[in-house]
Parts: sequence; C-alpha cells; structure tokens
Amino acid sequence: MPGTGFGVDVRIGDVETVLVYLVRRFHYEIDELREGDVTGWRAPSRVRLEQAEGNQASGTAVAIRPGSYPPGARGGFFAHELTVIRDILAECDGVVRWGGGDERPYEALFSIDVPPGDRRLTALVTKLRNWTDEPGLGAGSPVDVTDTERRRAADALERQQKAA
Repeated sequence: MPGTGFGVDVRIGDVETVLVYLVRRFHYEIDELREGDVTGWRAPSRVRLEQAEGNQASGTAVAIRPGSYPPGARGGFFAHELTVIRDILAECDGVVRWGGGDERPYEALFSIDVPPGDRRLTALVTKLRNWTDEPGLGAGSPVDVTDTERRRAADALERQQKAA
C-alpha cells in the first residue's frame, strides 16, 4: 500500500485500485494507519457471510481498525472525520459503501458496492489511475472537503446509499 508502509490482502485488479485509494486517503486525511490496522480478505468461516462483512471473504472489502469500530457501534468518528469519509465515498462515485451508514452499523467496513464488471467500477479505476500520472491529484493531494460542490455530492450519495 504505497505511502503507508504496510500491505493488505484484497482482490487484485480494479478492486485493489479502489480499496488502496480509499485506505490511503484515510491514512493521509483521518489518521495514520500502521501494520495490522487494516484487515482485507478473511476466510469465509471467519465472517458472517449474510452481513456486509461477508464481502471480506471475496476480497472486496476492508475493515479499518475493526477493534476500534466494532459491528453495531455508532459514533466512532469525529464530525470532521465523517466529512472526509463522506468525501472519499463521493469521490468514488458510489462504487464503495461504508458500513457506518448501514442500519446495523459497522464503521470499520468499506466494501465495493457494484457487481464485477460494472462500468462504474471501470470508470472509477480509470479516473484513479489517471490521477497517479498527474501531479497534485489523487490520494495525498490536498482537497477541500468542505467545498460546497463536494459536500453536495457527498450528501446526495449518503441519501442514496441509505435509501438502498
């Protein structure tokens, strides 16, 4: 995971590109992550497959500090951290779902929320990969998460995902 000093097991390819981007933004903008703070793939026997965490069994989800943000608990993040999380999700164009917005919250969990081969995933990956070639764009680049347009996009996505 570039810029963090550790790795995480996730599905390689497009899913990896998106989840690595998300974890890097968390690392840079919310709190520095260390080895062991992020859990990717987990054996199917170790997750509740009927819950959102079941996505970890396919390598399409990560849990960031799962011991700090356990399933069922809400309110683990400060307001400015929630703003960054919502901005990351909006920047990912609805391809990623945050477990903290679910009826039974799991604030540590971030998962791919589109089926394999979905054109939204492909478009997001193209955008993220283009950013790596452009100085000043992508994870680690300064963004104003309080910008009116960014907040509107984040709020709209939050309403859409809560309704789903």
